[in-house]
Amino acid sequence: MEKETWIIVGLGNPGLPYAHTRHNAGFDTTDILAARWGVSLTKRKCSGLLAECSVDGKRVALCQPQTFMNLSGQCVAELMQWYKCPLDHLLIIYDDIDLPLGKLRVRGSGSAGTHNGMRSVMQHVPDQVFPRIRVGVGAKPDGWDLADWVLSRYQTREEQDAMADAFRRAADCAEDWLKSGIDHAMRQYNQK
Repeated sequence: MEKETWIIVGLGNPGLPYAHTRHNAGFDTTDILAARWGVSLTKRKCSGLLAECSVDGKRVALCQPQTFMNLSGQCVAELMQWYKCPLDHLLIIYDDIDLPLGKLRVRGSGSAGTHNGMRSVMQHVPDQVFPRIRVGVGAKPDGWDLADWVLSRYQTREEQDAMADAFRRAADCAEDWLKSGIDHAMRQYNQK
């Protein structure tokens, strides 16, 4: 019997103009995981950039959709079909403007909230019950257009340091989920 696959998808927008913007928290976190696991996200498959590896004896597919944020669900649906994995083997990592900068929120299910990428994912999977890690990128300041805010970069050294730490913790959380499951990851990372 073929080994089950666990899928970790970091949401973001492809291309240099979007690199390291607030909306690309999922990409920044999956970059850290790829570096830790000694793989590179270069394989083009299922409308994304993919790396396959073994982590703690589990077969893992790490993915960054290349569809642009609002169509992320297309990539996730293709991955789910290709690997034939159950929803609880899927982890989505994405930015959240409703959380303070650098704060993580880990859940085993829930709605998409205001996030268009997650809304797209929800339209393409059969249920809302799958793990996700939300990475706080801070609320939109008064006078900012929402699209401009999520496509902006972290301006100050403090912001950059806080987010670098958040991406590391989100990567730790993803590894915790792989090893010990979503309930354990929630206990470990929601209080910090």
